[in-house]
Amino acid sequence: MPSVRRTLLPAHQHNHDGPLPVPLTFEMKDKDQMGHASPRSSSSPSLRRFLAIFSIVARLRRIGLLGLEIFLPKPSSRKRWRPPLTWSYCKRSLLRFFFFFFLGFLLAISPFFDIGFDSSLTSTIWPTTQHPLLSRSEISSARRELGTIFSPPSAQSGLKEIAAMPVTGSKLLIIVTPTYNRALQSYYLHRLGQTLRLVPPPLLWIVVEMETASEETADVLWKTGVMYRHLVCKKKSKEVKDRGVHQRNTALQHIENHHLDGIVYFADDDNIYSLQLFSKLREIRRFGTWPVAMLVQSKNAATLEGPVCNGSRVIGWNTNERSKRLRRFHVDMSGFAFNSTIIWDPKRWYQGASASARQLDTVREGFQETTFIEQLVEDESQMEGLPRCCSKIMNWHLHLEARHLVYPKRWQVSSNLEQDQ
Repeated sequence: MPSVRRTLLPAHQHNHDGPLPVPLTFEMKDKDQMGHASPRSSSSPSLRRFLAIFSIVARLRRIGLLGLEIFLPKPSSRKRWRPPLTWSYCKRSLLRFFFFFFLGFLLAISPFFDIGFDSSLTSTIWPTTQHPLLSRSEISSARRELGTIFSPPSAQSGLKEIAAMPVTGSKLLIIVTPTYNRALQSYYLHRLGQTLRLVPPPLLWIVVEMETASEETADVLWKTGVMYRHLVCKKKSKEVKDRGVHQRNTALQHIENHHLDGIVYFADDDNIYSLQLFSKLREIRRFGTWPVAMLVQSKNAATLEGPVCNGSRVIGWNTNERSKRLRRFHVDMSGFAFNSTIIWDPKRWYQGASASARQLDTVREGFQETTFIEQLVEDESQMEGLPRCCSKIMNWHLHLEARHLVYPKRWQVSSNLEQDQ
C-alpha cells in the first residue's frame, strides 16, 4: 500500500516556531514495487483533455483575448447593491420602455410613407400628368427592337391583318354558343375559342350545355384564355324539341338577370367566322344583319341567305329555299346581332317591345329566327346592314359532319353521349 506522510498543520508549526506552511504532499511508491498502478497516479485521456482546454481558456481570458465574462464571471467578494423597487424607479423603467417601443414602431412603419410625396409635407395637390398613348405601330416597333416578339413566317401575314384592323369602339361583345357532346365538339370549341382570342376586348363568351356541365368543356374553355361563363340548361334533352332554342334562352335569361350591356351574337360552334365580323359588330346601334354563305347538303351547292342592302339600309332578302319563303325575315341564326338592352330594357327602344324576348320551341323548324327577330324590331327600317351594301361574306354556315359519325375505337363514352349520336 502507498505510504502517506502528512505535514504539520500551519497553526501547529506557527505555535512551535516551525517552517513556513507547505501544501500537502503525497509520496507514492514505485509501480514496480507495488506491482500495480494506483488510481490516483494516472488520469483518463478525457480528463486530461478537459484540463488542458480549461487551462487554455483560463489563460486567454486572463490576457483578454476571449470574452467569457458572460459565461465565466469573475467572483466578487461582496454583493452588488440593488436599489429598492420604488414607484419612481418603476416609472422611469416604464417611460424608457414606451419611448423605445414608440421609436421602434416609427422606424418600422417609415417605409410605408415614402411613396413619392413631397418632403415638405405641404397640402399641395399635384395635377396628374397625362402621357400620350403610343400607337400600335410604335409599340410593335419597340418590341421588335427588344426582341420580345417572335412569329414564324407563316403567321406574319395574319398578324399584319390583325394589326391593320381599326379599333372602332369598346362595346362589350356577348357571344352565345350552345354546344352538346359529340365526336367533334372539342375541335369546334377549340377553333371558335382561338378565333375569339384574336378579337380585341372586351368580349364575353357564354357557353351553354344541357343538364350538366362537362369537365371536358370546362377544360377547353379555360385553355382558350377568353373570358367566359359556363352555363347549364336545366331541361332534359329528351323533353325538348329543339335543344339549341332552350340553350339560347338560358343565355338570354342570364343576360337579363345581370343587365349585361353589349352586343349579343349567337355563334354556333360549327360555323366559321372572320375577324372582320367581330369588328363590325361593335358598329351596331340596335339591330344589325348581314348575309351568310351556306352549304346545302342535299344539293351540294352553296347558297346565300341574308339581307339585300342599299348602303346600310335593308331593302330586301336573299333566299333559295321555297319552304322558307313564308318567313318575315330571311336570315340565319348566325346572321344577326342586337343590343342587349332590348332584352332587359325594351321600352328604351319602342313602346311595343316584348317584355322578355325569347326563342320559341313550338314553331316549325326554320322559323325560330324570324319569330325571335319579330320580338326585337318592327320592320327593316330599324335594322342596319353590315358591311356597307352587304357586299362581303363574313361567316359561313357549313354542314361538314357525316350523318353517322362515330367516336374512335377505345373511346370512353357515357350513355348520354351514345344517345346523342
